[in-house]
Amino acid sequence: MDVARLALQYACRRGVTYAEARLVQADRESIIVANGAAEKVKTDLDWGLAVRVLKRGAWGFAATSDLSRAGARKVADLALGISHASARLSGEAVCLAPVSALKADWRSQVKIDPFAVSLEDKLELLSRCTQVMAKVKNIKVANGSMDFWRTGQVLLTSEGREIVQTNTITGAGIQAVAADAGDVQQRSYPSSFRGNWHTAGYEFVQEMDLPGNAARVAEEAVRLLKAPACPGGQTDIILDGDQLSLQIHESIGHPLELDRILGMELSYAGGSFVKLNDLGRLVYGSPLLNVVADATLERGVGSFGYDDEGVPGQRVRLIREGVLEGFLTNRETAAALGLPSGGAARASSWRRLPLVRMTNINLLPGQGRLEELFAGVKKGVFMATNRSWSIDDRRLNFQFGCEIGYQIKNGRLGKIFKNPVYNGITPQFWASMDAVAGQEEWGLWGTASCGKGQPTQAIAVGHGCSPARFRNVQVGTG
Repeated sequence: MDVARLALQYACRRGVTYAEARLVQADRESIIVANGAAEKVKTDLDWGLAVRVLKRGAWGFAATSDLSRAGARKVADLALGISHASARLSGEAVCLAPVSALKADWRSQVKIDPFAVSLEDKLELLSRCTQVMAKVKNIKVANGSMDFWRTGQVLLTSEGREIVQTNTITGAGIQAVAADAGDVQQRSYPSSFRGNWHTAGYEFVQEMDLPGNAARVAEEAVRLLKAPACPGGQTDIILDGDQLSLQIHESIGHPLELDRILGMELSYAGGSFVKLNDLGRLVYGSPLLNVVADATLERGVGSFGYDDEGVPGQRVRLIREGVLEGFLTNRETAAALGLPSGGAARASSWRRLPLVRMTNINLLPGQGRLEELFAGVKKGVFMATNRSWSIDDRRLNFQFGCEIGYQIKNGRLGKIFKNPVYNGITPQFWASMDAVAGQEEWGLWGTASCGKGQPTQAIAVGHGCSPARFRNVQVGTG
């Protein structure tokens, strides 16, 4: 707190419009086990100080790991110098949506501290899972992983905001890779790309029951080797929650980041097909499409007390009954529309400046069980667990591949398909959604590696959803 306060005082002595000092300490532990043996065990402790100033309508940002008094002065001077240089080149002056002074202390809820659980216990659990999977014939690689992040942060601003936060994130998963006769198939649990992530402690690992799912995961991977390819053509599809969460992420979350819409990301991450004047007018999908950005959601990895500009985490309606109603905003982009900030400014570390990022982008539940969605399909495919994806830089044309598909015939699940793929155009695809399962099927999914910005920032974001049904979608084999 003293170092951050000192840096802020140095920055404010030079006549700035706005200044902030953000001090961050991040503890991380990553474990990977393959075929019963530890492949990677990495612990990391990282800390540093970032200073951002706004002077003459232009930003200046600098960061350092030197937490001495001299380091605080030096990083403040550097941020001021960058702001001065930027003002000579920048166009329209930056304005910020207003906030008031406040003091706050926020901490995410943890039942079992993951950093207090012994490494031996973690390795034993993953080793047991991978050994079970590796014993199944034709399983060539059996992986298991755990990841634990704890981030402590102090944010002080020239507007009188003093915020202390501590956030703990836990992720884990298993995966079996089968191979035979030149074919390779995989199955993952509870999701692909290192499993699922929650803002929680080690209790989340226990709740997943990785050992109880290990044999099933391996057997499904082997079954896929002999499964037929997913037939091509137009058909009805149902997406399970883990796959639907990525669909939401790529074709709703990213396109509604206001900095993309304003053209601030065009040079690297791309823009959006959405335009400013689409607000309140664009029909994004069917009347069943109701989407919120919710940074207050319990256990969501996109949840926090306050964003990295000190704006409280909040629930923002993005789409109501299929019509675009809101954007993801920080103070700068919200000011461009004359709105208060939506609290979506986040940085991946002390080394990076805050960008507009997703929080928890959730599809609100509809009604009924998953079986009722199946009952409404005469011929179709149920797809689960992402394997690959591709989407253009305007977030309009896409293709997603899944680990497994199931034939739906006359409302019942039938044989499995390998390598199922579906594609579409964002508004048309969401317009084809005619059913969303109810709250009883709703689940929360997290990813730790959403990339954006230049230099790239990888950050954790969440998505809540129930399985959903889509009519007349183009499918095939990837």
